[in-house]
Amino acid sequence: MSVVYKDDQEDWLTVCLKYLLFVFNFLFWVGGAAVLGVGVWTLVEKSDYLSLLASSTFAVSAYILILAGSLVVVTGFLGCCAVVREQRSCLSTYFFCLLFIFLIELVAGVLAYVYYQRLSEELKQHLNQTMSENYAQPGREAVTLAVDRLQQDFKCCGSNNSHDWMVSAYISSRLAERRVVPDSCCKTITPLCGQRDHPSNIYKVEGGCITKLEQFLADHLLVIGAVGIGVACLQICGMVFTCCLYRRIKMEPY
Repeated sequence: MSVVYKDDQEDWLTVCLKYLLFVFNFLFWVGGAAVLGVGVWTLVEKSDYLSLLASSTFAVSAYILILAGSLVVVTGFLGCCAVVREQRSCLSTYFFCLLFIFLIELVAGVLAYVYYQRLSEELKQHLNQTMSENYAQPGREAVTLAVDRLQQDFKCCGSNNSHDWMVSAYISSRLAERRVVPDSCCKTITPLCGQRDHPSNIYKVEGGCITKLEQFLADHLLVIGAVGIGVACLQICGMVFTCCLYRRIKMEPY
């Protein structure tokens, strides 16, 4: 009687582990969709700003998240197959896939954290130089578009303030046509509106575009880190469940 009871208990534990893995896979798919969505959102939402950054760390973190989210779809399907078929080889493959994705997300999280720490310094050192030297210059159309969109979206003018444009290559050239700031600084854009540097006409924002762009990128990096950590913790639970089910199946007689 005790032997039968023990066997029933073992079967019950195995069934519980299988259901736990099914629930995990559902949550894993949801988490994977979130990771993929955050990665795409990071690149699509105001992606023009990437040309204003000195390093590609921000973009790399987003691409890593997209890769991890895509792998989750395949891995989740593999996990369901492994649970249904109860094959140790499938479970071990599923475990290593989870571990691989976990490491990818860990790398993305570390990159996001490191870049978050030096984001302010990078913007202070490079944004003013990029805007003043490259705006409206031949072959720098991407930077010009990014600066115009930055100033209009965030309602700012200049890297620190509107006076930064006075020493720029654009304002010093004939292309400026007596403008003191680009037309994208204007609250209402009209031809040659940048000729009048007055608070009623252009955006006078404390801290300039650096403050606005820094806050925007910092918010994105925090979301990247939070989603990566959340899904990574979920994967640890999945790896634990997979190991337990692997051992239960291994203990069962053929």
